[in-house]
Amino acid sequence: MNSPVRRAIASLVTASLVFSGMAQAAPTALISTEQAAAAQQPAERSEAHARLHAALDRADLAAMLQARGVSTDEMRARVDALTDAEAQQLAQQIDQAPVGASDVVGILFTIFIILLVTDILGLTKVFPFTRSVR
Repeated sequence: MNSPVRRAIASLVTASLVFSGMAQAAPTALISTEQAAAAQQPAERSEAHARLHAALDRADLAAMLQARGVSTDEMRARVDALTDAEAQQLAQQIDQAPVGASDVVGILFTIFIILLVTDILGLTKVFPFTRSVR
């Protein structure tokens, strides 16, 4: 986008924010420093956040992150930056992810069945216990 168009869009967005804020303005009271600090501190973490932090405590995961050049402190900061909905979605994806061993067994079983069928059809001769239908 060229510069004048960018400026026009920025002006329009700024004006809409200012006017929408004026329409919703309400009388406000002063707050203390303690109240402001309490408002800035993160609220109690959700269950999903706690589960993600517990996963980051695992030594094997920490080693994998280190091998890829990511520190666990950086990952903790990223988990803290997630909204509750995002953390819940990530935790569900982790729960639904297949366990590594079950994938390998499924793949090996599929390959076995394919080779067995091709042996029976006479296309290959991998297994000595099969007879070709040809």
